[in-house]
Amino acid sequence: MRYDIKNEKIVCEIDLHGAELKSLKRLSDGKEFMWSGDPAYWNRTSPVLFPFVGGVKDKTYRHEGKEYSIGQHGFARDMDFSLESRTEDEIWFSLSETKESLEKYPFRFLLRIGYKIEDTKVKVMWEVKNTNDDIMFFSIGAHPGFAIEHLKGHSFLLSDKEGKKAGSIKNRVFGKGGCVTDKTEEISLIDGMLSLSEELFDNDALVLENHQIGSVTLIDENSISLLTVKFDAPLVGLWSPPHKNAPFVCIEPWYGRCDSESFSGELKDRDHEQSLDKGCVFKAGYEIIVG
Repeated sequence: MRYDIKNEKIVCEIDLHGAELKSLKRLSDGKEFMWSGDPAYWNRTSPVLFPFVGGVKDKTYRHEGKEYSIGQHGFARDMDFSLESRTEDEIWFSLSETKESLEKYPFRFLLRIGYKIEDTKVKVMWEVKNTNDDIMFFSIGAHPGFAIEHLKGHSFLLSDKEGKKAGSIKNRVFGKGGCVTDKTEEISLIDGMLSLSEELFDNDALVLENHQIGSVTLIDENSISLLTVKFDAPLVGLWSPPHKNAPFVCIEPWYGRCDSESFSGELKDRDHEQSLDKGCVFKAGYEIIVG
């Protein structure tokens, strides 16, 4: 089931399944900014990644000496949330552990996801509450896909959180099995601009770590700003399906990432893993501002 929120400028549709943003339209001309979810390329639109971002090495992780199996990006994106509250311009959903989730992820939790419209901006809000009697570990991230006619001719404008245009970026290079390597590559930019092409994503996503970037603006072939994604996340992934020349691109703020090929530790030892004490609440999110 889908719910909408709107103001005089934009309207959003959010699906109860995965609490996933499915549509973001500008009312003045009906322009749709979100990817359609065409399975020929990628059958999702904007899944929420929880309690893992990316995959774990060999699809297995360890916590307190016990092994658990889990697929890429966790399970929240494939579960039905509950509707908590809704007004004309704001909506909240929630999800808690189930018997099935505890077999994959041995923590109780309350995950709340909210969407709020302000002018031409959508605020995406996450809250994770630890309802266990001890510390919990998790990752959370976004995976919104934005529709474009083609990659060629489009660009990203990359800026830090103060708005300064980036001179270069360091990409954590992907390896095999959905894991990253221990290698990074530096990509030089001109005035913060990164040109998009099919070849840019030949080796999967670009993974920018350690607060390199605070905003990404998607710019079309006519140098018109389509939208900006702003965030305070320590990582951001930039992705379009490799070797498909797909008509969309993803801008993904993350609090966590996939394992490294060399990783051999426990859950608590994963790079960028989040921890939360008993009864505490983690709050984060990001913004989409349309042109």
